Amino acid sequence: MTAPARSRLAAGAALFCAFSAVFLAWRDLTVPEVGDVEVWLGFELHGAAARVTAPLHWAIFAGGAWAFWTERRFVWSAAAAYAFYVALSHLIWSELSPRGRGWPVGLAQAAALSVPGVLLLRARRALAARAGAP
Repeated sequence: MTAPARSRLAAGAALFCAFSAVFLAWRDLTVPEVGDVEVWLGFELHGAAARVTAPLHWAIFAGGAWAFWTERRFVWSAAAAYAFYVALSHLIWSELSPRGRGWPVGLAQAAALSVPGVLLLRARRALAARAGAP
């Protein structure tokens, strides 16, 4: 008996996460001005704090790649929650950072970045319905 085929959506999400993990690690390690800044919940960390926390971003995407590739049930909700977290972070960053452009632009960014969260939740429901799961 063979294992069921991996959904194309899960495979695509896994590849996106894997690419993101590799890209973020490469960028943080090779581009000094980028590697010295990390943003968490809209707040910028600089210098050593940024360099110490950067691997957490890599781990989030590497974990997402594994979870999507192995089609863990929780990954759709977790990825949606992360997308909404990123949207909120953009709103906060846009208002607090000297490089931000204020809350109207942050709100527009947050709205746009919430779209993947909504799509991930819809995909979770559609895949669950197809599999007959709750």
